[in-house]
Amino acid sequence: MINKNFAIVFNENIEGSQKVKDELSSLLIKRGVSFKAFSIDNLKLGYDFVFVIGGDGTILKTARFYSKSDTVVFGINLGHLGFLSQSCRENINDSVNKIFKGEFEVQNRIMLSSGDYLALNDIVIKGTMTGRTSKFALQINDKFLCDYLADGIIISTPTGSTAYGLSAGGPIVYPALNSFVITPICPHTLTARSLVVPDSEVIKIFAGSAHSKYVASCDGQSFYEFDREIEIKKSDFCAKLAVLKGSNFYEILKNKLHWSMTPDYREQSI
Repeated sequence: MINKNFAIVFNENIEGSQKVKDELSSLLIKRGVSFKAFSIDNLKLGYDFVFVIGGDGTILKTARFYSKSDTVVFGINLGHLGFLSQSCRENINDSVNKIFKGEFEVQNRIMLSSGDYLALNDIVIKGTMTGRTSKFALQINDKFLCDYLADGIIISTPTGSTAYGLSAGGPIVYPALNSFVITPICPHTLTARSLVVPDSEVIKIFAGSAHSKYVASCDGQSFYEFDREIEIKKSDFCAKLAVLKGSNFYEILKNKLHWSMTPDYREQSI
């Protein structure tokens, strides 16, 4: 670890990020580690390991940016749920100790691509007419599957299955699985359900109306319009997330989502 090029990325718009950046900097300086620190709006290449301070949105943007350079990203959560983070302000010292002892693994998380756009969590397709349902046609590997009349469609990775797709009624998928989840948003039918497909599939969504505009959002951060069709497939790049040894996905579900707790127990644990 000592021979690696380190960086700290922080989100100036999140309260406390500057202080946490300073605390982390002090820990690295005490170890004699050279590093660079910069904001999420000024990302730079040339690093092997990047500490990211912020919420899941900050980590998503950073992980996408560094996916093409095989840079490992370690999240320190200052947001709400923090599904992508492995540490918080109170545990920084312990986390840094584990990292420099090599007590972590690097997980390759599959991503989605649509043209030049990348997404680690999901790509969401909606009509541009606010407050109205839209028509969509779904095709997988050039074979028509179904039509939707819905508020939109979510194509999510296993990493993103605990994000928007979960709120729309989709399943939780173990992060290491090689699959995508297709979930309609508020479909105007009782029979439309989420569909889990292998990540080798090529997904196409066609606009159901020749007079309507549609918009795709990647991780809720990059947006572009289209009026005919959109193709979504597995990206050639993976996000590389550092995960501390002993970290357990099921524990994260329990701690972040209060998984399997009764209402009374949940209230006592908050």
